[in-house]
Amino acid sequence: MVGGPARMRIWSLDPAYLDRQGLTAGWREALLAQAVLAGRTRGYRHHPQLTRFREQPDPLAAVGEYLAGVAEEATRRGYRYDVTKILHPPAGSPGVPTDGSAALPAAGSAALPAAGSPALPAAGSPGVPRIPVTDGQLAHEWRHLLAKLAVRDPARRERLADVAAPAVHRLFVVVPGPVEAWEVVTDAK
Repeated sequence: MVGGPARMRIWSLDPAYLDRQGLTAGWREALLAQAVLAGRTRGYRHHPQLTRFREQPDPLAAVGEYLAGVAEEATRRGYRYDVTKILHPPAGSPGVPTDGSAALPAAGSAALPAAGSPALPAAGSPGVPRIPVTDGQLAHEWRHLLAKLAVRDPARRERLADVAAPAVHRLFVVVPGPVEAWEVVTDAK
C-alpha cells in the first residue's frame, strides 16, 4: 500500500529478504496489527492488510506466529526486538529459531534464502494454521520490495536480482492466484 497515513505492510515474503528498515518497519507494523486485532487501538481497524489474519481461527495466534518469525530473523542479524510484546507467542521460546539454530551470519553478511528456495517453509508452531497467499500476491510484494531496495539498498537489491521464486514467511503457504483482493494496488509496476 502506497501513500497516505494509513500505510501498513505485513510482508508475505521471508523476512530474510528485508533490509534493516524493512525488517524494523515490518516488526512495528505487525505489532500495530496485533494491537488492532486485540482491540487495543481504534485506528487501522478496517485496514485491508488485516483481512487474512481476521479470517484465521485465532487471529492473535496467527499474528503472534508472524511476529515470532520476524523476531527470529532479527535475532539472526544480532538485533534485539522485545519479544515480550507478542501477546500470543508460539509454542517454545519466542525469538529463538524453531529449528534450534541461533547462529548469527558472519559480520556484514545477510543470510538470504537461496534462489529457487521452496515456497513451502517448515511449518511454524503447532496449532497455528498456515495462511494461503497467492503467487500473484507474492509477485506483487516482490516487485514492491525490489523497488524499495533499489532506492534504500541497491547492493541488496542486486543480490536479490536472480531470485525467481522468493520464499515466504513461515506462516504462509503459496497457492495459485492473482494479487489478493485485500491488497491495495496503486501503481502499474
